[in-house]
This record gives sequence, C-alpha cells and structure tokens, in this order.
Amino acid sequence: MSFLSSPDFWIALSQIILINIVLSGDNAVVIAMASRSLPPAQQKQAILFGSIGAIVLRVVLTFFAVYLLGLPYLKLVGAALLLWIGVGLLKSDDGEEHIEGHSNLAVAVKTIIVADLVMSLDNVVGVAAAAKGNTALLVFGLVISIPLIIFGSSLILKLMTRFPVIITLGAALLGWVAGEMAMGDPAIAGWAAQQHALHTVVPVLGAVAVVMTGKWLSGRRQPEPASQAA
Repeated sequence: MSFLSSPDFWIALSQIILINIVLSGDNAVVIAMASRSLPPAQQKQAILFGSIGAIVLRVVLTFFAVYLLGLPYLKLVGAALLLWIGVGLLKSDDGEEHIEGHSNLAVAVKTIIVADLVMSLDNVVGVAAAAKGNTALLVFGLVISIPLIIFGSSLILKLMTRFPVIITLGAALLGWVAGEMAMGDPAIAGWAAQQHALHTVVPVLGAVAVVMTGKWLSGRRQPEPASQAA
C-alpha cells in the first residue's frame, strides 16, 4: 500500500475522477432515461445495478481500449447501436407498458449496460492514459466514479419528471454521440479528415433522426380516441 503515499498516485487518481465526471454526463442521461418508466423503488435498483454493471464492463474494456479503438468498422457498428437505443428509449415514452415489473427492471439494466459500454469506447482511452498501466489505480478511480454517476442519474431523473422535454434532449444527445462516433471510425478516417463540415453535420443528422424516428414510432403506438374506435 506504499503507493498511497505517492503524490503521482493521487494526481493520476484525481485525473481519472475528473475524466469520469466530464465524460459521464451522457451516460447519466441514458441511465435516467432507461429507468424513468419504472416504479420509484425499481428506479433506484436500475440506477444502482446498471451503474455498477456499466463500471465493471468499463474497467474490462479499458484494458483492451487501444486495440478495440483501432479496429475498423467497430465505431460504425457502435454508432448504429446507439441510434437504435436512442429511438427505443424515446419510443417507450408513450405510457403503454405491458411488461411486468421485474422484466422492466431487467430490460432497463440491460439497456443501461449496453449503452454505457458503447458510449465508453472513447471515454476509456482517457482513463487508461491517466492510469499509466496501474491496474489498482484504474479500478480505484472507476469505483469512486460510481456514486458520481448514480447521483447524476438520480438528479436527471428528477428533472425529467418536472421537465419532460429533457427526455427528447437526451435522445437527441444519443444521436449526436452516434454521429461523432461514426465519423471517428478508423475505416473512414482518411476520408473523414478531409470532410470538416461533416463532423458537425453527421452528429446533427443523428440527433434529428433519433428524435423524429422515435416520435413517429411513438405516435403510431398511441391508442385511437374512443370516438374513432366507435
């Protein structure tokens, strides 16, 4: 435990915590959106289990971050998955939940973990760089980040209750992140480097596509008015 007395350890730990605070804002939005339709007690469980599961997977992913980020088409696949998750989260905001409570909880936790895993492809690089190969420092820093993410998710969830427009903004954020991720894929790196405008256009299109598709699908699932049904 002598490393605890090293100033370098505490400096690196501070960097990891700061990186997670800065980069976990979008993750907190996903966690809040995925758990918003659950009963209050299950919301807390979904936030807790989803956050812990996401952090554990993020630790594992960090060890392979440099290799994974160099694989062509991985970010394109991740971007498509994020678009799908964003549409699904927005589409579920129609008040029609026919799945039982425990199934809802499981689905919410799975959504949180998958979305966080995809969105962490870029985030873990910064954390791995700050840890400088120190496994204990890496795990310690990410574990400390758990309450930060849980608190952020709980706060956003409360705000969503008062301001439903945040749900739409959260879905748009997922579309934006998906667009950024797609433009950063190694398979199109050479071409994308010359398309400066597309680095803004593609994320904007991703955000618009998620919101419009989610709203359209949600509208199709709305029950017909009684007068029309008669």
